[in-house]
Amino acid sequence: MDKAAVDVCQYFDKSITKVNASLGIEQEYFLVDLALYNARPDLALTGRTLFGHMSAKGQQLEDHYFGSIPERVFTYMVDFENEALKLGIPLKTRHNEVAPSQFECAPIYEEINLAIDHNQLLMDLMEKVALRHNFKVLLHEKPYAGINGSGKHNNWSLITDTGKNLLSPGKTPKNNLMFLTFFVNTIKAVHEHADLLRASIASVSNDHRLGANEAPPAIISIFLGSQLAEVLDEIESSRSIIKKVKNEDSLWLGIPKIPQILLDNTDRNRTSPFAFTGNKFELRAVGSSANSSAPMTVLNTIVADQLIKFKTEVDKLIKKGEKKDVALLTILKKYIKESKDIRFEGNGYSDEWAEEAAKRGLSNIKTTPVALDAYVSEKSTELFTKLNIFNERELHARHEILLESYYKKLQIEARVMGEVTNSMIIPAAIAYQNSLIENAKGLKELGLSGDALATPLSIINKVSEHLNIVKTSIDAMLEQRKKVNAIEDSREKAISYDEKVKSYFDTIRYHTDKLEQIVDDSVWPLPKFRELLFIK
Repeated sequence: MDKAAVDVCQYFDKSITKVNASLGIEQEYFLVDLALYNARPDLALTGRTLFGHMSAKGQQLEDHYFGSIPERVFTYMVDFENEALKLGIPLKTRHNEVAPSQFECAPIYEEINLAIDHNQLLMDLMEKVALRHNFKVLLHEKPYAGINGSGKHNNWSLITDTGKNLLSPGKTPKNNLMFLTFFVNTIKAVHEHADLLRASIASVSNDHRLGANEAPPAIISIFLGSQLAEVLDEIESSRSIIKKVKNEDSLWLGIPKIPQILLDNTDRNRTSPFAFTGNKFELRAVGSSANSSAPMTVLNTIVADQLIKFKTEVDKLIKKGEKKDVALLTILKKYIKESKDIRFEGNGYSDEWAEEAAKRGLSNIKTTPVALDAYVSEKSTELFTKLNIFNERELHARHEILLESYYKKLQIEARVMGEVTNSMIIPAAIAYQNSLIENAKGLKELGLSGDALATPLSIINKVSEHLNIVKTSIDAMLEQRKKVNAIEDSREKAISYDEKVKSYFDTIRYHTDKLEQIVDDSVWPLPKFRELLFIK
């Protein structure tokens, strides 16, 4: 990235000798009381609740988002911020997030390698400090069904050794041309390698979050904001590119003046996976538990590759006798047109966008095992080997490891679901059902019948219906798991776990959640969402 960006910077400023990628990582997380966490085997073993009916009160009032930070949580935040500072991690932001018991912290921007190392340290630190406060930090992307999950927004830019942000619009035509060069090349790079960027954020936990009306969809698109979208449209449609003047300088007529971009105007389409937010791109699709090195390696690689191609094409035109500015603008105009399909300003959550994206030829890869194919495609292999980042063997090794991680995590979830259902939920439901049976017998012995017996009999029947479906589904899932475990090919195994084992999860959860609403609260063995989310 450094070499590719510096080579392109030489068109505009010969004094630039180094370019660093800059990164600011927003970290979302949930907090739960440690005692309640310890009473939930699913949370403890998988990081998420495999069971649980949504609390009557969730995030619908937005009172947590706009409210003050709870005192116990605030004390924890200050504690881990102080500990972070001792390690040189400069946190500057703390606030409540949308869901109950969800929060966020964010650091000052740093050089990308340092930012990623600091985020890894921070996640470990947050967990350790939480124990002092009898909290447990949940970094899973979707610990609770029915409310927002957590992301790790990666705010990425390019900074020169002269202090220039290459993704910050300038006040002069020359500076704007420099900005647009890096801006358009980034858009072009993401358009060319959208599937690879999608693969870099794929995981079993992030699959729960992507496209769930709270996070960007699995369709990779780019949001620019109306001002810059209009600028690119005007460049694309303009016929005249430059005007020669007496001193032989070139003035750009094909681009309107870029207005002062207000951060409030560009912040932002929250439904977009890759959004421009004033002076940086924000990759919003990274999961909260992820290591940002994977998506950032991909982003740096594809942009560097695109800048190399750009310089090659511009130099060809210059060798043919074109003025430098004409060559630059000619190629940029071509790129704007070629990458237009990935630009989208609307609601990424809508069904209409999925249909429109398909018409545009954009991929909508919904599950991790299929998304990971992009790592070992012919296109990606050529890209990584050409730039000496990964060789083919290394790419296949990463692909294999990620697939193995995927199916093993689903394997654990299936085991936990079977164990908790068989040893905790079903016995609790049967115990409650037995008390109802005794109640019905007593009523009958008293000589009561008809309406007096209707309620306990109705509840007994409902409990039986849900129990039968839960037990049948659990047995079928466990049997299917045995078959899938016999598969040796990692990709086939991961897909089979996704399609044949995970497919039982929703049915089992639905009926156990129904039982939770029926069974006596004092008998139910698991802390409920209202306790997990609101006891703080």
